[in-house]
Amino acid sequence: MDWTQRLRLRNLQMLLTLAETGNMSQSAALLNTTQPGLSKWLKDLEDDIGLPLFERQARGLRPTSYGEALIQHARRIEAQLDTARDDLDAMREGGSGLVAIGTSGASSADTVPLAVLLLLQRMPRVQARVVENTMDRLMNQLAHSEIDIVVGRSAPELQDRNVRTEALYLEPLHFVARTRHPVFSLPAVDWADIQRYRWVVWPRGTPIRNALESALAEAGYSLPNDTVESNSTILNLTLLNNSDMIGLASHRTASRLQALGALRIVPLRLAGFGGVSMYWRDDGANRAAVVEALECLRSAAKRSTGDLVEGVEGNG
Repeated sequence: MDWTQRLRLRNLQMLLTLAETGNMSQSAALLNTTQPGLSKWLKDLEDDIGLPLFERQARGLRPTSYGEALIQHARRIEAQLDTARDDLDAMREGGSGLVAIGTSGASSADTVPLAVLLLLQRMPRVQARVVENTMDRLMNQLAHSEIDIVVGRSAPELQDRNVRTEALYLEPLHFVARTRHPVFSLPAVDWADIQRYRWVVWPRGTPIRNALESALAEAGYSLPNDTVESNSTILNLTLLNNSDMIGLASHRTASRLQALGALRIVPLRLAGFGGVSMYWRDDGANRAAVVEALECLRSAAKRSTGDLVEGVEGNG
């Protein structure tokens, strides 16, 4: 008999607990079982598979490469079961199901909230969850079935082979600052002017940071050493509003914040455009709430296209 046919949900929990604690006795206590029983189960599983899943070390257990692979599958299964539970709970309460959307700074101020509002109009009983984070973390959550859709800066280097993608739009990047920043009193703004101030930048390796460094290189400059690195839109907004720091935002985010009077776009053109895409897994696209959310994201992206063109022309 195939070893997978002998696995039960309880076994997945045992495996994940061992991976988390790295300790046989601690895992046994958490699982309300005996250490000999847990040890025998692990040995039997390794014998069935024919591969070592953990290395026995003085400080405890450490997953082998085979163990890590199986643990990743177990986490994905656990996340899918959690989604199934929450989806059915939402439907039991008379709803239309659950959809979890991850958004990065590039889409959190415009496309995703507009799409969620449209989704609630089309499916009033749907349960929507929105999580904001950096693209690398969101794509990891998507790969492990912890969220259904990710919307943010196009990042093919972060894409899992089991994830589908669709480009939504291209947009420029802008420097932004508080509305009464001294830079806005200048007759013209050049690179030397904004380099007099500390910058707030997104973390190294994020798509928007990569886009900034490429734009700087094209202009013949490099990123200043005196920066604050943050992956929080709210924290960045607070820093910029309470200091003379200079920040960076995508066009739609910058335009939305400028319309609200929260920030102003610095009139200095950055070269190039950044793409915004949405990502999802095939195994999640058979749920009505997810399918409708994808359509709403497409509609929200198109709805803002005219505003985007006007904004680009106005800042030229």
